[in-house]
Amino acid sequence: MKDRYIATVDLGTGKIAVSVAKVTGDNTQILYYREVPSDGVRYGRIFNPVKASVPLKQAISDAENELGISIRQVVIGLPRYGVRQETAFAETQRGDPASCITQEEIDGVKEMALDTYPLDDEDHEEMYGAVAQSFSTEDALNYSEEDVVGMPSSSLQGNFKVFVGNKKAVTNIGIMLNNAGVAEANRYFLPRATADAVLTGEEKENGVALVEMGAGVTSVTIFQDNILRYYYAIPFGGKSITTDIKFECGFTGRLAENIKLAFGACMPERLQSMSDKVLSINDEEDGTSQQLSIKYLSEIITARLKEIVDAILFKIQDSGYADKLRNGIVLTGGGANLVNCANFIKQMSGYNVRIGFPKARKLSFVDCPGIGETGAAATVGMLLLAIEDQHLDCADEKGKKAEEKKPAPADSPKKPEKSQPKKPERKSIFAEPTPEEEKIFEDEAWGEPVEPPKPPKPRKSMFKWTKKITESLRESVGNLYDGMDEK
Repeated sequence: MKDRYIATVDLGTGKIAVSVAKVTGDNTQILYYREVPSDGVRYGRIFNPVKASVPLKQAISDAENELGISIRQVVIGLPRYGVRQETAFAETQRGDPASCITQEEIDGVKEMALDTYPLDDEDHEEMYGAVAQSFSTEDALNYSEEDVVGMPSSSLQGNFKVFVGNKKAVTNIGIMLNNAGVAEANRYFLPRATADAVLTGEEKENGVALVEMGAGVTSVTIFQDNILRYYYAIPFGGKSITTDIKFECGFTGRLAENIKLAFGACMPERLQSMSDKVLSINDEEDGTSQQLSIKYLSEIITARLKEIVDAILFKIQDSGYADKLRNGIVLTGGGANLVNCANFIKQMSGYNVRIGFPKARKLSFVDCPGIGETGAAATVGMLLLAIEDQHLDCADEKGKKAEEKKPAPADSPKKPEKSQPKKPERKSIFAEPTPEEEKIFEDEAWGEPVEPPKPPKPRKSMFKWTKKITESLRESVGNLYDGMDEK
């Protein structure tokens, strides 16, 4: 059974995450996962593809060198921000009312809805995806896709949520990949991919809001009856908190990020003894120091986080599903690691809140630190979707590639002729020829063998002459001039 490789790229405002998985039959093993700082990305969208390609190219090269493979193409996610949802409708009249509706007909109605949906500006907008909400027949209204398959009917109607995004953002992805030297294998609408990695079937059925807090974007995805009902993204995230710390305290961006990761927490009233601690930041250049209390740091973080949570709750209320979230909120993404963040959202919203770690179903991994963390939820989701495509293969093993391009054998007409004069000459002084060499180089090619008077021993350095070699050379030089006077 032929192995195949799946390579994914999660492109975020703060990081680029590259992963590689090996698929053997029904077994999928994650071999590689690394995160590197990103560049040229803002709000999860590429604004400078040339800058964005530099860290991506290096990250892919590191993966190739460690795994011994050559990555040709990657699976990538579509931008999270700047996506609006619209309602689409499609209907078809069936030729045989007595026949039962098939899955092929359902897929045809989906394609019809996508093809016929009128974009406001086709030059600047692109369809990111569509999700079926319900189907109806002549005597059944608002049935799920599973229920409507097998019904006899003279007509079939479908209602869809269509997600429309910026066309240039997708074009910039292609430019970035081209500069990085890889092709696009497939692209996914990330809210659905992340949900597959984090949510349970019960949560999707009973109603849940998936909140993914990244560096530049925080998104809200609502599921109910196993269907994606609502999606929205706001342009605030963990980087907004870092920026507040940077300007409030006068730190560099890198120092503010490190302080947030090491000591950051919200809800200062729950820090207990930690709120009395004071950080001393020393400047090695001018020898000055600055004091920052943990409590004040927590107050800065809490103020910004309150704005983000207020926006999240407003969009949940705006969705119309606020009273249908029986399973509350699932928090994932890199921002979910902030201390007391889940408790803060629970206190403000009244919902049950749990932190969503990516589930390892269908996947196994060894020595891949970070793949089980909340920040890798989108990566795991893309892998789960990609392994379902049996024709997807993103890489080749370097050993197999080298074997296909192996140089011609030594007895070919051109190459051996250049190497023949050197190899035997070197071996005639220092070692006897091997049987393989005797087969390649026939004696007739060199004429009658001539034995030197006294071959010198090999020397390691031109400055280390032994007494024996020196005497031998003097004798040989003397013999060369014998008889010249007589002539």
